[in-house]
Amino acid sequence: MKTVLQILESFRFAWKALRANLLRTILSLLGVTIGIFAIISVLTLVDSLEKNIKDSLNFLGTGVIYVEKWPFLPEADDQEYRWWDFLARPNTSYSDYRFLAANLKHQSAIAIFARRGDIVVKRGSNSIGDIDLAGGSLGYDEIFEMKISQGRFFTGDEIEAGRNVAVLGYEVARALFPNNQDPIGGEVKIRNLKYRVVGVIDREGQSFLGTPSNDYTVIVPYQSFRKLFLTGTGRRWEISSRIGVKGHEYDVGLVELENEIRGLLRVRRGLTPKTPDNFALNRPEAILNVIGNLFDVVSLAGWIIGGFSILVGGFGIANIMFVSVKERTAIIGLQKSLGAKNYFILFQFLFEAIFLSLIGGLAGLTMVYLITFIPLGSLVVALTLKNIVLGLGVASTIGIVSGFVPALMAARMDPVEALRA
Repeated sequence: MKTVLQILESFRFAWKALRANLLRTILSLLGVTIGIFAIISVLTLVDSLEKNIKDSLNFLGTGVIYVEKWPFLPEADDQEYRWWDFLARPNTSYSDYRFLAANLKHQSAIAIFARRGDIVVKRGSNSIGDIDLAGGSLGYDEIFEMKISQGRFFTGDEIEAGRNVAVLGYEVARALFPNNQDPIGGEVKIRNLKYRVVGVIDREGQSFLGTPSNDYTVIVPYQSFRKLFLTGTGRRWEISSRIGVKGHEYDVGLVELENEIRGLLRVRRGLTPKTPDNFALNRPEAILNVIGNLFDVVSLAGWIIGGFSILVGGFGIANIMFVSVKERTAIIGLQKSLGAKNYFILFQFLFEAIFLSLIGGLAGLTMVYLITFIPLGSLVVALTLKNIVLGLGVASTIGIVSGFVPALMAARMDPVEALRA
């Protein structure tokens, strides 16, 4: 109990010393304030950018492998994107999908789908253009984790029979069924074919990168889509289809699933062991990893820039602490002569340095927080708890490092010599 009281007394002494030299305190903490502001503002902007970009790529799904003709990035150790080789590959066919669906063992969902943009959808005198039309098979809603706000997704019978039913995006439904009309059961026209509306997708809003949004999408069964456009035969000039295969959570990195897909497709297409793949297995994670590596470099730059400011701030705090020790030498001698322990003196000056640094860190974090209120278009900037804790942790560390030597010097003073001063 006595030790706790002595530590609390050290806190009180440190606080009184800071208040007694207010101007000196403010000048000392400026370096730490600027350093913490530089580091945490960069980290906050990087984290916000990374989160907004990842959210923009949600339309690709999570934990999914895409089987298609074109790879997202150069393959293997290639330094360039060999488009001339990829162009010669066959398109993914409906028979490839049926084969994989029948033989795969490690998937949680599988679907084939194709898209066509710049479509006009009509209903009576209402119409909306520049719509993305998607044709999806069974499992499409699981691959993309779609949220239906009204109605339902297609049944297995509707998909297999290729019936003319449609699920509308939020903005499409609002344009074709104004004044809060119920779209479920209504009819829309796509290229002069009538489609009955069975569902409406929940509103997604505009993404940071302007990536495709389901708000301006109409989804129909894959076989119904094939009535409108040539796809799924494997020919080069048709609309490309893609097969999405979603893995299980226990398959870390989807290693088993990827190997299984590659093995089955190579057998299906009759490729010899030395023949390279004539298909691509794309993972959204590959794009995210490239983005993550880029942001790591930017974060490092922020640490370097802020580190110089914090270094200057640390030297400033250490200098002020040496001055404080010199000014209060007689008080230290008096405290020691009255029985104050070395750790009491040590904590008194160490806490003063930590307080000084923490106040600077809090001022820097406050400046970063104010940045989050600046409108930056569709970019949402948020100061996370992780960055707040990191900022306070860095500030505390600087305080301990800067104040330890002056505090130790004060704690080791001889009381007689100190009183003479």
